[in-house]
Amino acid sequence: MAQRAGGKAFASVVQLLETADGTALVRIAYTTNGVARRGPVTLRPKDLEQLRARLAAGSRLAIALGWDGGGA
Repeated sequence: MAQRAGGKAFASVVQLLETADGTALVRIAYTTNGVARRGPVTLRPKDLEQLRARLAAGSRLAIALGWDGGGA
């Protein structure tokens, strides 16, 4: 999700990871110039709404987030 704040461009990245025993993990990071960065990521309610709307219903990421995907 491309974003701008304080004149700086960045993108939030949401990744679905899985442990060796199959436990789903969700990593949220941000990127600048295509490089993933650590640090706090702040998502506004509209960002979460956009993410939820973009997820396919029943997708593994939607399920890991506790959403059925595809919107409210």
